[in-house]
Amino acid sequence: MAVDEQQVFTDWEARGFSGGTMVDPPGKTWLGYVHAVDELIMLVEGELELEMLGEHKMLEVGKEVLIRRHVLHSIRNKGEGEARWLYAYGK
Repeated sequence: MAVDEQQVFTDWEARGFSGGTMVDPPGKTWLGYVHAVDELIMLVEGELELEMLGEHKMLEVGKEVLIRRHVLHSIRNKGEGEARWLYAYGK
């Protein structure tokens, strides 16, 4: 499933979110993050694992995930190649 990144950002901006694109090398880990605002993420390609509220979940390409404000979370590239993903923070 191909992701229209520009359309995703347009939709997110209409909902009050703004962000960008991350490209992580294999093994990259974003460990123990907490934000004061809600965050949206979406996998575009690769393999990402989200750890949140004690659960580990592999993300699906094109599926939006909401991380509520003040929730501790980590993201890991579990694949052998780069992982490309979108993120945006609420205002």
